[in-house]
Amino acid sequence: MAFNSYSDLKTEIANYLGRTDLASQIPTFIRLAEDRLRRELRIRQMLKQSTANTTAGDSTVGLPSDFLAMKEMYINTTPVATLKFQVPSAFFANARVTDSGLPVNYTLLGSEFQFAPIPDASYSLRMIYYYKPDYLSDSNSSNLFLANCPDLLLYGSLAEAEPYLMNDERINTWASLYQRGLEALRGSDDDSEYPSSPLTITLSSKG
Repeated sequence: MAFNSYSDLKTEIANYLGRTDLASQIPTFIRLAEDRLRRELRIRQMLKQSTANTTAGDSTVGLPSDFLAMKEMYINTTPVATLKFQVPSAFFANARVTDSGLPVNYTLLGSEFQFAPIPDASYSLRMIYYYKPDYLSDSNSSNLFLANCPDLLLYGSLAEAEPYLMNDERINTWASLYQRGLEALRGSDDDSEYPSSPLTITLSSKG
């Protein structure tokens, strides 16, 4: 499975399908596979750091344009303050939602973060979040998905192709290979968060 570019991927898909007449459809299959990976995959390579500033009296800040999911959010105070996420129902049930001060909690509403208490000044936010890789195209020959999980892009694209080709008996084959690869990648990513050597605890001796 040697393909390192968008062009190579399109050729590989055509080869797997045994078709030479799908040049205009294959980019759609790839785009659908990328959308699926955006929904289902969260690996460390998709993490990105960004900053933003609150405005005094305004409880909201817009999401980054490439935002998928938040991992951690901080306020750059001294010491650094970690903001706690709450689902909207819990967020609005909190009496502090109408208070003014240093934000403690946040939630997601549409395309905005909402904070409580309402910021009483301009605070610098630091966000670590999962981002949307740019879509592959003739002008963008590679992206994070192609570099880190080309097999998932291939199997996902093939799974999207089969309904179009009315070849339903192959859908489960590609779906199974996609799911197996997805679970393996998630497991590998989880394992990489921890050191390979056993943790040790050193006790200080008292003199």
